[in-house]
Parts: sequence; C-alpha cells; structure tokens
Amino acid sequence: MGSGFRAWQCLLALSLLCSAACGQQLSPTFYATSCPTLELTVRATMISAIQAERRMGASLLRLFFHDCFVQGCDASILLDDTGSFTGEKTAGPNANSVRGYEVIDQIKTNVEAVCPGVVSCADIVALAARDGTFLLGGPLWAVPLGRLDSTTASLSQANSDLPAPTSSLSSLISSFGNKGLSARDLTALSGAHTIGFSQCKNFRDHIYNDTNIDSAFATLRQGSCPAAQGSGDSNLAPLDVQTQLVFDNAYYGNLLVRRGLLHSDQELFNGGSQDALVQQYSANPALFAADFVTAMIKMGSISPLTGSAGQIRANCRVVNSS
Repeated sequence: MGSGFRAWQCLLALSLLCSAACGQQLSPTFYATSCPTLELTVRATMISAIQAERRMGASLLRLFFHDCFVQGCDASILLDDTGSFTGEKTAGPNANSVRGYEVIDQIKTNVEAVCPGVVSCADIVALAARDGTFLLGGPLWAVPLGRLDSTTASLSQANSDLPAPTSSLSSLISSFGNKGLSARDLTALSGAHTIGFSQCKNFRDHIYNDTNIDSAFATLRQGSCPAAQGSGDSNLAPLDVQTQLVFDNAYYGNLLVRRGLLHSDQELFNGGSQDALVQQYSANPALFAADFVTAMIKMGSISPLTGSAGQIRANCRVVNSS
C-alpha cells in the first residue's frame, strides 16, 4: 500500500504549497535560509526513533493532534508542570497516554546543534508527525512552517476540547467544527487510527455494551480487556486489527465490517452522514491519502503563533526565562 501512496505524493505536495496555511504566515520554505538542514535533521532522528520502536510514529502523530486541538499548534502540550505552572500533560486525555516527548526532546537537541535558537518546538512537532506518518508507509507532504511556541498551556481546554473515544458522530462533527475542520476533515483525520494502539479503558464500553460491533471482534478484544472498571485499564489493543503499524486505508475497511476499536471510530460508519465517505476511502486509498494530507495541513494551521506572539523555546518543556 505504501508504494501506492508515494506514486502521487510529489504532485500532491506541490499542489498544497499555497494552502490556507500560507495565509497564516506559515510556509514550507520558512527555514530555507535560517536552517536549511532542518528537515534532514528531523528525518534522521525520526528514522532512529522508528527503528527503535515502530509504534512511535503513531504516538507522535497523536501528540500533534492533541497539541493543535488545545490553544492551536503551539507546543503547549510539551510544557511540564512546575510549582507555579500547570500544563496539559496531566489532563484526562493526555495523562499516561500521550507519549513521545523524549523523541521531541532529542529532535530539538539535534536541531539546536545545527541551528541554535532558530526552530520552534511547535514546528518540530509538526515535522515529526509528518515524518512518522511517512516512515510507516503513509503520504509525504510539504509542512507549512513558521509557528512559534506558546508561553501558556490550558489544562481545562485539554479536558474539554479533545474529543472523547465515547463521542457520538454529532459530537465529533461539532468538536472538529469548533476548530475550523469539516466533517470530511474529521473522517480523513480519523484515518490516523490505521496505526497505533489504544488502552482498554478507552474501548471497554464499546466491546461490552455497544450493539454496533462485530460480535467475534468484541469477543477477541474482551480477551485482553476485562469488563470490570479499573481492571486492565492500560492493556493495549491495535486500533487497526489488520495492519496496526502500516499507514494505509485498512481502518475504513474495518469500519465497514463493524471492527472499529473505539465507539467514536465506529460512529463514522453507523448509518450517518459519513458512511458514504468511509466507503470511498476504503475503496480508494489515494483519495484517502489526499484528503488526509489536506486535513493535516488545515489542522496544523489552527491558531499558530507568529510574529511577536510567541517565542522559540530553548527547552521544549519549559518557557524561556525572561
């Protein structure tokens, strides 16, 4: 499936260079002069990270999503709690769930070695998400760059704005709409669940209490996810039962046969407005990949900090001292 994605990636990347993101003062060539080896440095570090743990590609894609949905794509999710500062890492959707912070730290260290004080953590997160997708067989695209890092974070927004795995379709459409993303963007971005894993606590209700699920699949997942709340909560299951660490369109085929791991996944194919699009993505991997790239660029353009609105953190985990 990976070769099919790459057949059209160069043309697609060129067609997206002047996307809506450019209107937000972001540009794929933002660092062309100030840090010409940026993308090579990020890619090399990501290759090492994926070789060490293939799952990390999915984790960093998720980290980017969780960053952008709270205050915009500003690296606020990377900030550690301190005595006087409460960040987003301890929010319900993030605590003991979002991972990959150490990889971002390593990328930042390597980038600082060649371009000190030039590249934001927010842009590093965006590039890492793209490269993680690509290295697992997904599409390659030109990432608009030029974001700055925030000096604030919002625990309350992280708890309220990130969609829950129990969300209904109407709730998902509303949540994404609040961020300027369409229902089509929602369905395309949900295809990120073609890679990675989820914890038992996120899908327990779906496999025990929902009717919109294949019974054999529910039984399979019940084998490692006990019914009792608090029992085996952190046990993992692949979001895509077929190709859990390959970025392809198999996720949508799973939905067609009621094998979505999360309730929110299966809501995309449950007699609602997105059924036809799920069927199209299942039959046409190139269409899915193209829409995924478009939606990723749109998501990466949510409220970026530019100009004098932010800073370039020296350490992605802490705000620069004044």
